[in-house]
Amino acid sequence: MTQVFGIDVSEYQGEIDWKKIKASGRSFAILRCGYGRYADQIDRRFEQNYKNAKAAGVHVGAYLFSYALTTEQAKEEAENCLRFLRGKTFEYPIVYDVETAAQRKLGKEKLSAIVRAFCDTLEKHGYFVSVYASLDFLKNALTTDVTSRYDVWLAQWASKPTYAGAYGMWQYSATGTVSGIRGAVDLDVAYKNYPLIMRRNGLNGFHAEPRTSAPQAGDAVQLEKEPLYMSARTRFPSGRVSGTYYLYDAQIVDGRYRVTNRFGSVGRKPAMWFVSGWIDASAIE
Repeated sequence: MTQVFGIDVSEYQGEIDWKKIKASGRSFAILRCGYGRYADQIDRRFEQNYKNAKAAGVHVGAYLFSYALTTEQAKEEAENCLRFLRGKTFEYPIVYDVETAAQRKLGKEKLSAIVRAFCDTLEKHGYFVSVYASLDFLKNALTTDVTSRYDVWLAQWASKPTYAGAYGMWQYSATGTVSGIRGAVDLDVAYKNYPLIMRRNGLNGFHAEPRTSAPQAGDAVQLEKEPLYMSARTRFPSGRVSGTYYLYDAQIVDGRYRVTNRFGSVGRKPAMWFVSGWIDASAIE
């Protein structure tokens, strides 16, 4: 399994020497863009960190710290996040950070609805979204349809992760030290080639690279109320879906492709457990 090491930072890390970060072997950073649902809640060093990290060749993602207690507030946070991201490109996910005690008390269904409201809004604008949560939140505060639907960034400060579900990044320490930052910093490892996913599929501000070959398993497809079928030959759709899906195996059958709603499910067996359904080939042409 590929492992790429990085950090996540906010204004609390102060002035950062991004050239030293790059030289230390940390090739990506998830930057806090802000918190909450108001325009003045931008992280005071977000613009600076974005500019300097990019200039140093460090790949970046961004996260928004959530205080939402209703789906309406989550949608407002999503719109606020989109404001902060405008005009930028991100090689790593845009992350929704849910971790407050007040959110924990809401119960699984309410908090999961909040997460869906935020993530679905970001996906409709062409962003690859991840959910940051602790081991406790993932196991006890969110429903499995959320933890399997969206990319997960696991927060578990331990020598090895014990979460049984799928995750694309792991925050393994909150007290790390890295050249270029004074004091403690969060340390992370990524297991997916996120930059390839973003560039190949035109996500997170990138324009999709021209396709020079046939569709490949794992290709992301942005769907907007697209018919979803239960088989390649079913005449009528079971419903319509929107958001980011992935080609399960890129094998076309009767003019349709199998898709899954989670990158980690691509190609996994048995297919009946991991395939969301079939879409018309015209949806990705």
